Parts: sequence; C-alpha cells; structure tokens
Amino acid sequence: MQRVMAMKSLTTTRIGRAVAAVSLALATGIANAAGGLPARWQLNMDPGVTETAQNAYRMHMIALWICVVIGIIVFGAMAWAMFKFRKSKGAVAAQWSHNTTAEVIWTIVPIVILVAMAFPATSMLVKQADTSNAELTVKITGYQWRWGYNYMEYQNKPVGISFISKLDADSDKTRQLKSGLDPNAVKIGEEATYLLNVDKPLVLPTKTRVRFVITADDVIHAWWVPALGWKVDAIPRVINDAWTEIKEPGTYRGQCAELCGMDHGFMPIVVVAKPKAEFEQWLAGQQAATAEASAPNAHAAAPAPAAAPQG
Repeated sequence: MQRVMAMKSLTTTRIGRAVAAVSLALATGIANAAGGLPARWQLNMDPGVTETAQNAYRMHMIALWICVVIGIIVFGAMAWAMFKFRKSKGAVAAQWSHNTTAEVIWTIVPIVILVAMAFPATSMLVKQADTSNAELTVKITGYQWRWGYNYMEYQNKPVGISFISKLDADSDKTRQLKSGLDPNAVKIGEEATYLLNVDKPLVLPTKTRVRFVITADDVIHAWWVPALGWKVDAIPRVINDAWTEIKEPGTYRGQCAELCGMDHGFMPIVVVAKPKAEFEQWLAGQQAATAEASAPNAHAAAPAPAAAPQG
C-alpha cells in the first residue's frame, strides 16, 4: 500500500513539473513572439529603423503587389471562364493538346518577373555584406545565456569598454517556478517588458555606420533585433560581421533566435540608440568609470616601496 501511495505521489509530482514546464515554455514563446513589439493587429512587416530594414520592407511590398496582381489575373480569368462557359449555358469544352504561343508567354513572363525582382534584391544583399567605412566597431559574443559587448573602435580610436548584458532582475525573479509573481506586472512605464529587458543595454549612436563582429563562446546563438532588419548567427570559433545605421533614437528589443539550451528564452537583446552627441557623453562616462575601477587594482598590484636604510 505504501508503495502504491509513493508511486502516486511521484506521478503527481512529475505531472506538476510537466505542467509548470509547459507553462514556462508558453510564456517564453509569447515573449519571443513579442520580441519585435508589433502593434496591435499588425498584419504586415515593420519598416524598421535602418536602411537595411527599409530595403527589406520595400522588396517585400514589391513582391507582395506583384503576387496580388498575378493572383487577380489568374483567379479573375478562372472565375470569368467558369461563369462565361458554364455547362448550364450549353458550353462544350474545346478539344486541343497544346498552344505554343500560350506556352511561350507563360514561360517567358515569369522569367522576366523573377529577373526583375532578383536584380534589386541581389544589389541590396551585396550592399548589406559590405561592412567597410564604419565609425564604430562592436564585438558581440553569445554565452549561455547572456550577451557580451566589447566596444573596440570609435572613429579609429580604441575604446576599451566591455560588459555583459543579461535578463533584468524583475523578469529573472518573475520567471522562476513558483515565484507567484505576475508577468504582466513587469513593465517600464506602460510598456510590458517581461523577458524583454536587460540590466545593461547596448548603446549605439544614431546616423552612424556601426560594424558588428559576432561570435560565440560555447554553442550557436543568433543576434536578432527585428527593427534593425537582419539576424546573424553567433558561432564558436567563427567570426561573422554585419553593419547597421540607425536613423531614429529609441529603444529596440530583440531575442536570441537560435535554440541554445535550457535558458534560450531568457537572453533578450536591448539596443538603445542615442543622438551622436549623447552617445559620446555616455561613452566618455563609461571610459572614465572603467579607468576608475581599474585604478585601485593597479595600485594594489604595484610593489610596496622599499624601506629607507637605517644609518
């Protein structure tokens, strides 16, 4: 009897853990879906805040309207033929094997459309691959489960600022099993930020070409901020690069977009874009704080002065 009761208790515990895990996974999925913070009832892509994002949006809209026109022609012709030549009007189906002119037309026209769409798309991809002439270079390193940022160069001068960015404390406390905390209560002002905020955001200047070099320390991650218009894998022992130029100041949120382990859903990305003058003030403050923090260590490491000789 005791054995049966123990088995039932174990089963109940496992079911409870499974339910909790599913609930947490659903919450994580919702947070990932909200990474781009779309507007309510938004059905289309967001134009984004960079040239890359807006180019992708324009190409998407061109392809969409081409498909709409083709759809109207095709389904319009089908509807007209079914209505005009319906059996109830005594229409008799024509008997023929092929029409060379029609076959040439429906082969050539799609080729022309595809080439016309491929040329600007390829030009944009080539332009996006060119990371030269950047004013600021930032190294991004993915860890389980946080991001490392290293400001390497700004205007051809070394910067020497680096920090780790991880899930903010409010979200981290709320996500714990049996925390009893309400995810909807995690906000900044009126903005819901559960699993979408970090303790230290990546600060970038606006209207400045920024180059990213992206890698990982352990497993494959992916750095993705939808408003910037691209996603790049962070792979151990591999250096990928990309560039961006943010047009408007603001806070832009993203997520790791590559399944990287147990806490994959808990490593958000936050980019804060500031006007160049404000960014330079922030950068100077960070450099001063870094120098101040390292100064006591330097003094502690220095050898003690020799005692004065007696005599």
